[in-house]
Parts: sequence; C-alpha cells; structure tokens
Amino acid sequence: MDHITTAGGAAAAKKAPKTRWYRQLYFWVLTAIVIGILVGWLAPSAGIAMEPIGTTFVNSMKMLIGPIVFLTIVGGIASVADLKKVGMTGLKALTYFQIGTIFAMIFGLVAINIFRLGDGVNADAGSIKTSDSAAKLIDAGQHQEWWQFLTHIIPNSIVGPFVEGDILQIIFIAVVFGIALNAMGKVGAPVLDGVQRLTAVMFKILGFIMKAAPIGAFGAMAYAVGKFGVSSLTSMGGLIALFYATSILFVIVVLGSVMAFLKLNIFTMIRHLKEEYMLILGTSTAEPALPGLMRKLEHAGVKKETVGLVVPTGYSFNLDGAAIYLSLAALYIAQATNTDLTIGQQLGLLAVMLLTSKGAAGVAGGGFIALTATLTTIGTIPAAGIMLIFGIDKFMSECRALVNFTGNAVATLFIAWWDRTLDADRVRPVFAGEAVEPMPAEDPVQADDATDIDGDLTEYGHHTPRHHADPSTSQDRRRAYSESV
Repeated sequence: MDHITTAGGAAAAKKAPKTRWYRQLYFWVLTAIVIGILVGWLAPSAGIAMEPIGTTFVNSMKMLIGPIVFLTIVGGIASVADLKKVGMTGLKALTYFQIGTIFAMIFGLVAINIFRLGDGVNADAGSIKTSDSAAKLIDAGQHQEWWQFLTHIIPNSIVGPFVEGDILQIIFIAVVFGIALNAMGKVGAPVLDGVQRLTAVMFKILGFIMKAAPIGAFGAMAYAVGKFGVSSLTSMGGLIALFYATSILFVIVVLGSVMAFLKLNIFTMIRHLKEEYMLILGTSTAEPALPGLMRKLEHAGVKKETVGLVVPTGYSFNLDGAAIYLSLAALYIAQATNTDLTIGQQLGLLAVMLLTSKGAAGVAGGGFIALTATLTTIGTIPAAGIMLIFGIDKFMSECRALVNFTGNAVATLFIAWWDRTLDADRVRPVFAGEAVEPMPAEDPVQADDATDIDGDLTEYGHHTPRHHADPSTSQDRRRAYSESV
C-alpha cells in the first residue's frame, strides 16, 4: 500500500463535529431548488426571468474547471517517480470506462425492450416538425463521424481548450506538460512549485464561488420549470420514470456491486457527497461538482495523481447516465416510429454508441448530437424522431448528470484499488463522517494558510487534504534546486 492508514485510534472513533443543519450547503441548495420549482410552476414568466442567475453561477464554476483539471493533472504527473505507473493508470481507467459504458447501455436496452413504451405511438417520421434549436443539433450529429473523438483530442492551439472549456483537450495538454515537467528534473522544480501554489489559489476561489451555490440552483431550477413547464412531465411521464428507475437500478446493482467488491458501501459514499449531488440537481450538470469530488476523494486517501487523471477523464469517457439514456432513447424512437430492430441490430446499435457517445463528449447538446450521430450511422431509425423526446430532455439531464457523477466516483476508487493504492481503512470512516487525521503534509512548500480552505467550505462538508506530491520526487527536487541556487 502506498498510503498510510491514519484513521485509527481515538480520531476514528469520534464523529466529525457536526455543523448545524441550517448552515450546511446541501440544506440551502435543496431549499433553493424547492423554491425555484414553485416559482417556475406558479409564475412561469418570473421563472424564465431567473435564467441569468443560474447561467452566471454555472459559468463561474466552469471558469475554474479547466485550470483546476490542468493544474491537478500536471502536479500529479510531475510529482511521481515512475511515469509508467501513470500510463498504466490511464489504460486501466479507459478499460474500466468501456466496460462500465457497455453495462449501462445494456441496462437501457433491456429496460426499453421489456416495457416497450414506444409501441402504439405510431409517429410518422416524415411529418415530424423540427424546431430550430433541435435542427442545429441534428445537423451537428449527422456530420459527426465515429472517429472524430480521436482527432478532436489534439487542439489547434494551447489556449483554445481553456477558452472553449474542452476538458478532453485540456487533459491532453496537461498530460504532455506534466510528462515534460517530470523529465526536466531539478530544473522544473520551481515550475512545479508554482503549479501547486496556483492549485491552492484555484481552490480558494472555488470556496468563494460555492457560497453562491443556493442562488445559482434557484435560478437554474426556476428557469427550467418556467421554460419547459410540467406538461411534458405528465405527457411522457412513463419514459421519464423508466429512465430514472433504470438509472437507480444501475447505481444500486452495478456500481453497488463494484463498491461491495472494494468492501465499501455505496450509500455512505453518496451521503458523503451529498453537497455535490445537491449542486448537480440544481444546475443539471455535473461539471460544478468536479472540484469538490476531487478534493473529497483525495482526503479519503486516493492518491492525487490518480484522482487528477481518472476523474477529469471520466467526465468525457465514463458517462454511465448518458449511456443509459442513449440506448433507451434510441430504442424508444425506433418503437415509436414502428422501426423493428432485431437483437443483432440492437447490438450493432450498442457498438456504434460506444464510439459516438465519446465523439460528443463535452459538446453543448452532446446527448442529442450523440443520439443523432448514432441514428444516422445505423440508418434504419429516422433521426428526426429525436423530436419525440426533445421536450422532456431537460427533465432527464439531472438524472444523467447524477449517474455520471456517481460512476466517476466509483471508477476512481476502483482504479485506486487496481493500482494497489486504495486505503480502504481510511475511506470507510471518511465516508461515514468520522474524524480522521489529515493526509501527511508531503509538500513543504504548501503552507497551511495557502491550502486550508476549511474556513470557506467547513459548512459544505469539505476537508482539507494534506496529500500532495510524492515525497520521493518533489521534496528531493526542491532540495536539489535549493542547493543549486
């Protein structure tokens, strides 16, 4: 084990000091969501007017995602002694992601084949009217090739991905930069020092922005309900209910089994991440919860380089919720348009979705683009049929994001176990809310006042990890650098 268990003794036996319920983030976010639903339902025009509030908050969070992902990956890779371990961790993660995606898609296919909610709709694909916004997504999907996600990884410029918020390209730049910095030895020590200090600054800014989470959740939810109303919920409630039920079953059965294999409890993990779940529920996207997930997993004992590589990559490649949605939606459209598909054709559909789902990762309207690309590639299901579910997509986005988030948390824990670096004896009490000793302060440059964000996030349930660089490399480099100077 690379980690030292610090959850023993009296510290593990005591519960962490509880913040009063009315001061905790998840309570205020949940309250804001309820108020937002009521405003959007009772006063739709007022709810729609709240759009700038939700959009501004989400944009302020997305502003930090790129720098945090870049700095975390660079700091992790540049600090390890053996770069081969980083490469193996990446290969293990991609293997796990593909297997998880296949299981998620199979769940969606089985569910819609059992309940066949599209039968009896008898929609005429030729007479389906397409809205302007949907037409743009359909056009993008029809021009989306299965291989484009490979070529898309490499950006046109080094600053473009940060401007556009393209996580996949940021990961590519960060990996290359981290490897180069690692190879520089003591010459790169001051750069690595700056990277780690900038990481602390980014998380400090995150602490400031998180205080506005309830306001952002209120604005986003009020707009969603005011804009789309509840009529679509009642008209296609069956499909929405099936998607939610299938997703919950997948989390409990598949992801729960993975956690049981690790001798961990998925429900304690979910409870530990409740603030992030409330944030996702309010904003309908998992991106604002990415920094919090990374910090909490680090505090739980997962190595920083593992967290920094697996979590951001999973946001593009490990989309369990989106996989369930794609398979279920594609078969629903086929049934609704009276397009009969054999088992072989459905398996072929699954194979195509494994590629097209990656091609639309990180793109606005990516779910519809991936769905359209899949239908266009197969050629047997009319792409215009996506209009049948266009109106209810908003009410499925929360569930997709929640399942994606849960899948990435479980994936990171599993990859850490696979690398033999998971300290399960520390993870259990952390997830249970017990007090544990902070991770060892392995980087002497990181002063407590520079990295301690508990003052900003105590009520949000975040803990300050003291687990930074590998002491066998980062400390030696700084010592060598100091001696040379």
